[in-house]
Amino acid sequence: MLEDLKQEVYEANMKLPKLDLVTFTWGNVSAIDRDKGLFVIKPSGVPYEDLKPSDMVVVDLDGKVVEGDLNPSSDTPTHTYLYNHFPNIGGIVHTHSPWAVSFAAAKMDIPAVSTTHADTFYGDIPCAPALTKKQIEEAYELNTGKVIVDEFNRRGVDPDAVPAVLVSQHGPFAWGPTADKAVYNAKVLEVSAEISYHTLQLTRDETHVPQYLLDKHYYRKHGKNAYYGQNNAKSKSHAEHE
Repeated sequence: MLEDLKQEVYEANMKLPKLDLVTFTWGNVSAIDRDKGLFVIKPSGVPYEDLKPSDMVVVDLDGKVVEGDLNPSSDTPTHTYLYNHFPNIGGIVHTHSPWAVSFAAAKMDIPAVSTTHADTFYGDIPCAPALTKKQIEEAYELNTGKVIVDEFNRRGVDPDAVPAVLVSQHGPFAWGPTADKAVYNAKVLEVSAEISYHTLQLTRDETHVPQYLLDKHYYRKHGKNAYYGQNNAKSKSHAEHE
């Protein structure tokens, strides 16, 4: 079942240690087949060096295992909730990458202080509230998904334009149209967190990029007028040729 998607999710998971986004087994990637209403996710607690594509677990949008001999990631209820409430996302990544976790531990948004950030995230990366004792005891991982969605709704943030979040005292989640793109966004999130941390150490001045610079960098890579790279909407017409 979903053998191609299992391979995609396996390869995306194996990028996490290569990109220095995980220590030990502290992370997971999933991807969804929207037509079938099923997603594939890394099994819980299996070392990356031992993983195989056949180990990936198939789960439905009620969070029930459909296929797989191993237990799915303990974060499966969070992934399930996000897939059900952010309908455009195709892949999700959760890590405990240290720069992002530092902001989560401080209960701080990651501010948009550079064009590195603005190329991928159209504004600050929100930090959702810490879960209450009741939320943790009731359904920890499910309620993690709920606080993420609630925070995006409360702030009016578009999850397609800001494809990442921090959960206070926990860590980052990132997503994208595919598992591979979600991993890419998770790495940019970590780099942006490191840049923002150092910026805040160097100055207490206002450092957010101005709106016009945020617009320029975000929309040159996204949307109908994107021209960055080779295959965006205006890539061919933007370049000047003799």
